Amino acid sequence: MSTVRALVLTGFGLNCDLETAHALQAAGAQVDRVHLNELSEGEKKLHHYQIFVVGGGFSWGDEHGAGVIMAMRIKHRLQEDLLAFIGNGGLVLGICNGFQVLVNLGVLPGFDTGSFRREVALIGNDCGQFRDQWVNLIPNTSSPCVFTQGLENMEMPIRHGEGKFFAEPGILERLREGNQVILTYARVEGGPAKGEFPFNPNGSLEDIAGICDPTGRVAGLMPHPEAYIHGTNHPDWTYLREKLGRQGRPFPHEGAGILLFRNAVNHFA
Repeated sequence: MSTVRALVLTGFGLNCDLETAHALQAAGAQVDRVHLNELSEGEKKLHHYQIFVVGGGFSWGDEHGAGVIMAMRIKHRLQEDLLAFIGNGGLVLGICNGFQVLVNLGVLPGFDTGSFRREVALIGNDCGQFRDQWVNLIPNTSSPCVFTQGLENMEMPIRHGEGKFFAEPGILERLREGNQVILTYARVEGGPAKGEFPFNPNGSLEDIAGICDPTGRVAGLMPHPEAYIHGTNHPDWTYLREKLGRQGRPFPHEGAGILLFRNAVNHFA
C-alpha cells in the first residue's frame, strides 16, 4: 500500500494534536503536525496530503465563540486550497473544537459545495457547565461517512462547554434525508438518549453527536476518537478486563476510536 499522508493542524490553542497524530500513525498514516501559519504562508501545502484533521482544544481561547476565529482565519487565507483539497478527494475530519471550526467555516453540513454558509451551530451545553465524561454512541450504518463505516455502538470521551448541536427544522430534515448524521448519543444499554442528561451531555437536538457532508468525506464530531485508541484508555478497563476474563472472552486491546482513523487510511488503500 502506498503511503497515506495526513496533516494534523496545530497552533493558537489546539491542544490534541499529539494524540491525534499518534492515532493516525497507529492507523498506518505518515503524519505531519503543521502550524496554521505554515499553511497560510505556503511553507506547507495542503495538496501534499490525503487527510486533513482539525483536532480538539480551545483555539483562540474560544473568544467570540468556539472555533469562530480559527474558522475565519482558514476561510480568508486557505479557502481555495481547502476547496481544492476536498474537490480532489481529500478527507477532512474535525474533532470537538475542530468540529466547531468546520461548522463555523460552513463546510459542514456542506449542502452547497463552496458556499461557506453557516447552517448549523454548536452552542453552550444545556447544563451550563463544561462536561468531561464518557458517552455511548450509535453510528448511522446508512451514512456515506468514510470515517464511520462498519462501526458498532461504542463509547468515547467528550470534553466541551459548547457542544449542543442546533439547527432549524428544515436543516435537520435535510440531514436526516441525506443520512448526514453519523453519530448520536445513546443510553448505556444502547437505546437513544432522547435528549436526557447525562446520556445526551449537552442537549444536542435529536441527540446529534456528529455529521458529515453529502459526500461522506468531510465529517465532524464532538467525541474524541483519538482519546480511545487502546483498551486501557477506558477509565474502567481493569474492571472490564476482569469481567471479560471471567466470561472467557478476551479483553480488546484496541479502543473504538482507532477504527475511525483506520477507515480514513484504508480509504486510500
